[in-house]
Amino acid sequence: MDIRRRNNVTVTGRVDGPVLLLAHGFGCDQNMWRLVAPTLAESYRVVLLDYVGSGRADPSAWDERRYSSLEGYAQDVLEVCEELDLRDVTFVGHSVSAMVGVLAAAKAPQRLSRLVMVAPSPCYIDDDGYRGGFSAEDIDELLESLESNYLGWSAAMAPVIMGNADRPELGQELTASFCATDPHMAGVFARTTFLSDSRQDLKTVAVPTLILECRQDVIAPPEVGAYVRDTVPGSRLVTLEATGHCPQLSAPQATARAITDFLRQA
Repeated sequence: MDIRRRNNVTVTGRVDGPVLLLAHGFGCDQNMWRLVAPTLAESYRVVLLDYVGSGRADPSAWDERRYSSLEGYAQDVLEVCEELDLRDVTFVGHSVSAMVGVLAAAKAPQRLSRLVMVAPSPCYIDDDGYRGGFSAEDIDELLESLESNYLGWSAAMAPVIMGNADRPELGQELTASFCATDPHMAGVFARTTFLSDSRQDLKTVAVPTLILECRQDVIAPPEVGAYVRDTVPGSRLVTLEATGHCPQLSAPQATARAITDFLRQA
């Protein structure tokens, strides 16, 4: 199989630069990084991908069983690293991709040597002593609505997830991204995302880790960022002066600056 075609792999930036691999979250694709990637490409070799079932990835490679687990997405990441022979990679994962990076780094520490988690959440459902932001009933309703009317759900939810009501074009962009995804594949990815619980996996992280959170985020509240920081040994938490769940679009300069500052220090 042609891995580059399967995951619509794009490589830009300095050929001899340290490698950054940027991975998108649910309902999105690599275009979500378009405002951050050019800045990073000035100093780094930037690799972008689309997970199978998203963006311009090869839909014929879709395997529902594989992509019903975050392990399947982590395998996509590692196969791209193997195909390009990437080592000493800084993995930048947005939203659920932050947990995909945790799994990939545990499987192949020789490939992934640093993690940047952008608006991460290891578990979206509240539990004893843990606030994920949603009750189990909330998630059930979300998934039921998504699966019964995906386009309607996307139009209603994308602006809420994006935040920044004063900048409606951002919500419109996320809506368009959601609506471009095959509804069945999106439904599988949604269940994989919102029903996952990666809290125990966080304890396995053994690489330098940056956590980026937004000041206000309906998907990943501040308690989640603090939990990730307290669970990942030696990690650093930075709160961006941004709102919503997608700072790479709403605050691209601050996001890029936080990533580059971390890499210089690491």
